[in-house]
Amino acid sequence: MDIEIKVPSLGESENEATLISWLKQEGDIVAVDDVLAEIESDKITMEIPALDAGVLKRILKPVDSTVEPGEVVAILDDSVPVASDAAVVKQSDATIEEEAVTTVLPDTEATEEAPVAEVREEQVRSEDAAEYVVHKPAEVRPVESGRHEERIPMSGLRRRIATRLKQAQNTAAMLTTFNEVNLQAVSDLRSRYGAAFQQKHGIKLGYMSFFVRAICQGLVKYPALNAFIDGDEIAYHNYVDVGIAVSTDKGLVVPVLRNAHLMGLADIEAGIAELAERARNGRLMPDDLKGGTFSLTNGGVFGSMLSTPILNPPQSGILGMHTIQQRPVAENNAVVIRPMMYLALSYDHRLIDGAEAVRFLVAVKETLEYPGSLTLDL
Repeated sequence: MDIEIKVPSLGESENEATLISWLKQEGDIVAVDDVLAEIESDKITMEIPALDAGVLKRILKPVDSTVEPGEVVAILDDSVPVASDAAVVKQSDATIEEEAVTTVLPDTEATEEAPVAEVREEQVRSEDAAEYVVHKPAEVRPVESGRHEERIPMSGLRRRIATRLKQAQNTAAMLTTFNEVNLQAVSDLRSRYGAAFQQKHGIKLGYMSFFVRAICQGLVKYPALNAFIDGDEIAYHNYVDVGIAVSTDKGLVVPVLRNAHLMGLADIEAGIAELAERARNGRLMPDDLKGGTFSLTNGGVFGSMLSTPILNPPQSGILGMHTIQQRPVAENNAVVIRPMMYLALSYDHRLIDGAEAVRFLVAVKETLEYPGSLTLDL
């Protein structure tokens, strides 16, 4: 029987996408949950999975076609018998044994994709559950003589990023205030309780969870940072949905960690790790990017020492984290070396006064330097 392969929902505000690749071709055997194709909208890259097993009978939409939610892009024939996994494995083993008589297998270690260097522990990572970020190897191109210019179409995601960044500049009265935080107390907690935390919760105790908790605590005291302007009204929220900026091979996305104010450190770490993994593997859904009342971005994973983050409209605040550096500081009339980080808070000056923004950032700083307040609920 012929089964229609349709474009999934793109979310309420998206009504079209671009079909960017077919991962299966006509005549290929397809198992349930196999990825057939990838589509890209203005906000996200999504996969089209197979809901049934069979053979891909016909492709109706070529690569670079514009498609709409619910549109049929291919036909799957489920009447063709598909071998079970065990049979496929058995057949593959037999084939390998047969070819091994005359074929020398390549060195797999030489062909595997190598991870980039592991991020140093003193750097704050946007996803502490990962030991490193893997990037696709750069395409090797032949050396050409003379001057050369290459033009390629801008992807829908890149167009969306450009539009929203310019929208933020054109709409909000953005201003940035800076401070620095001594992370010795947080570092000590991670060193002392990190192993027990991971054993109990199955995930590393990173820096991000402390920052998210500190943000949530600060937003309770200064709710304007958790609000935004909507026409002639100000929309306040009694909840905190934190947008976590994640860098992927295709561009920056900001999935939302919802109800962060109700989460403990373990739930925050697990939630961020899941969002980051799904973002880098193209498995985010449109609803994962909706909403958000405040954002957090971490340039420290790339070595950034200081920056001015741009607001994520219509939000009124975004906190920028940076690399941790061992620097001399004065404590109790003595010079000591401490893990220090510069913080940058960009905010919408139309809604938030400078004094309020500075007090919020100081509150975040104090919470991180004396993290006992996170458990004392002060």
